[in-house]
Amino acid sequence: MSKNLNEYRGEVLTHLEYIKEKVDANHEHLERVNGRLRKAENNITAIKTTGTTLATIIGAFLTWLGLK
Repeated sequence: MSKNLNEYRGEVLTHLEYIKEKVDANHEHLERVNGRLRKAENNITAIKTTGTTLATIIGAFLTWLGLK
């Protein structure tokens, strides 16, 4: 009985080590993906800001031309 219990504990520890390695690898990969995603979101925000600014300036200019 004791031998079976020790074998079982050894197997469980082996599986836990494997699971820990996989979780750590997934965590590192997720950090890289989040970094790329953050950069893409910042680029999208910059593009939207530029577009909004240009639309406002062009709209104001066309309105000014319409008043003259």
